[in-house]
Amino acid sequence: MDNFEKHIRENLEQFDEHRADRSKMWAEIEQKLSNEQKKVIPLWRRSIIQVAAAVLLLIGLSGIIGITFYGNNQTGSNTFVSQELNDIDTHYQGLVAYQVNLIKENKQLSEAEKTEFLSFMDDLDREYDELKIEMRNNLDNELLLEAIIANYKKRIELIENLLRQLNESKIKEEDYGYTL
Repeated sequence: MDNFEKHIRENLEQFDEHRADRSKMWAEIEQKLSNEQKKVIPLWRRSIIQVAAAVLLLIGLSGIIGITFYGNNQTGSNTFVSQELNDIDTHYQGLVAYQVNLIKENKQLSEAEKTEFLSFMDDLDREYDELKIEMRNNLDNELLLEAIIANYKKRIELIENLLRQLNESKIKEEDYGYTL
């Protein structure tokens, strides 16, 4: 056993005398807390905050009203024109892609002829892309829609003419047949 432990056991009664008075300590703490209260002004009572809140409320309400009334009117016509343009695109792109594929696979044309023809088709594609960008800026313009359709028709007509010429030359070559 250690001297310190021995000292504590021998003088245990003296340690029990000096216990802390909890109620006295708590009363002192409460007294210090009640004296240190600060004056608190709620944030919403300041005039600057009230003005800012009113301005934000007006901006929000005007935005909601604007979207409700003006947004719905434009969306209906734009949706119709946009859907019409998508339908036209889908139809004509399918036709053009099929016919361009026929040109690429045609064995009667040389590679130089194919390249020249396809570069001309690429020029028409670039013109179409420009028309489409312009159409996004001005969806209600029927002239642009007609120009897009004319562009597609021109591409299809050029491809059909080339394929017709190739088929006519093929028929003439095969016409060396028998004569009765």
